[in-house]
Amino acid sequence: YIYFFSSKKNKETFMKNPIKYIRQPKPKSAAPVKIAIVGPPKSGKTTVAKKFASAYGLLHLSMGDALRLVLNNQPESELALALKSHLHKGLTVPDELAVQALDVALMNHVCNTTGVVIDGYPVTRKQVNLLESARIIPVKIFELEMDAKEVFRRALLDEESTDRPPYPEHNSSQILAIKNSCYKQHIAEIRTYYKKEHQNWCVIDAFRSKWWVWNKVLQEVQVAVKEIQTYLERIREGKAASIADLCITPKELQHWLGEFGQYCPVSLAEKGELVDCSVTSSLQFAAEFRGHYYKMASQEELDKFLSRPEVYVPPLAPRPLPAPDLLPKRLTAAEVKALFPASAEMQGYCPVTYLDGKQRYEALVPGNMEYSAKYRDKIYLFESEEKLLKFMRLPEKYCNLKLPRKLPPIKEPILLTALPLAGYVEQATTSLIKALSEVGCLKPKFPFLSVKKTALLFVACHLKAYNPRSPAPVRQAYRKRLERFVERCQLLPYLGAAMAGPHLRPLGFESSLRDFLALR
Repeated sequence: YIYFFSSKKNKETFMKNPIKYIRQPKPKSAAPVKIAIVGPPKSGKTTVAKKFASAYGLLHLSMGDALRLVLNNQPESELALALKSHLHKGLTVPDELAVQALDVALMNHVCNTTGVVIDGYPVTRKQVNLLESARIIPVKIFELEMDAKEVFRRALLDEESTDRPPYPEHNSSQILAIKNSCYKQHIAEIRTYYKKEHQNWCVIDAFRSKWWVWNKVLQEVQVAVKEIQTYLERIREGKAASIADLCITPKELQHWLGEFGQYCPVSLAEKGELVDCSVTSSLQFAAEFRGHYYKMASQEELDKFLSRPEVYVPPLAPRPLPAPDLLPKRLTAAEVKALFPASAEMQGYCPVTYLDGKQRYEALVPGNMEYSAKYRDKIYLFESEEKLLKFMRLPEKYCNLKLPRKLPPIKEPILLTALPLAGYVEQATTSLIKALSEVGCLKPKFPFLSVKKTALLFVACHLKAYNPRSPAPVRQAYRKRLERFVERCQLLPYLGAAMAGPHLRPLGFESSLRDFLALR
């Protein structure tokens, strides 16, 4: 074999001990990486793209570069002539022709061996659709996030910079405002699409330094490249491989799903649990094996599947997935109502709470229609989301329970207006509660009246004195009346304590006694 070296020093090192370097593990197969960087003007897109080009040899490609490449290298082609016809008229190039030019530029050998960085594209939903039609799907799309205030601040710094190009630039405040406004108008829709369809969108805080941004982007790209290399290597060896960061769409996932659909094969094999992984669109815990996709419940299950996949899929899988009509299905409250007159099993009590509570009387808790499921054509209601998920995992465990003979009394709702007057006032306002609390603490007794009548008069005065809807003069008058009422109630304990011989009575005793007798 002939070996090539990057320097004379490396060649001499190899010649001293060639076996050491020949026996090392072979490098992983090269995986050309295709990434895109978008962001508002002045966010640092071109800086990051140029850094990739200089550090790792990726092709830096903006839409302008793609158009110039076609015009300069293929001037007589049909595409170049169509581009010229628009440019000579002073028109912008239509998105359809621009994407065709980008597709041609991506045929460059550098793109197919090392990779490419697409600078500032796509920026509208239409451009996204055209890229999808041309099957141009970046492995990672980085959004450099920054507000308008920072855009203009950086523009002012650039104007003061001495390192400026000799030609005039389109970076006036008006132009930057229009560019930023157009970008903000479309970016949310683009972000949502790529997050849902390919899960390849990554938001980077562009407020940070350019070194931090570069390191963050590089770290994300390295993880993605490692995932792709590992995937290619394991698939080539006939092993199971993770499909995270491979930009697989929901449609593709659905088409290549294995025998277990979106249920976790590891949980089903080891615990007999039906763990539905369709609740999340993430492919973080998904893997490919023998041309089919499988989703796992967590990293632990994924590691087990990757190490011994043949144990969890047919023909060695210990448990097959039940038929679709035998799988539990979650229902909404509207769907439960639509199934009327069908009634819930166990008279609407939560089967999970009852069984987990050792089938005791106290564990009979009514279910909530918001947490309901259908299993074997029967409806079950559950106390909470947690209990519902537990049933969905192990429906056979909870589906055949029987209620005891003694059940809790049915709690029928009572209308507020159907309550007695005192009950209505107690529930509707705090005024009566305050009055009752005060009469309980004071325990008044009006001279020559019973305790019951005294209490009723006190509560009546208190309600009038503290009624928030009464005018202020009325409340003030009743508060004075309440004070006089309390003073007269205190006559009895005062006279009882002060009653003694004529020479030992305190001053004012005679006056209080006359007041007391006058109340007869």
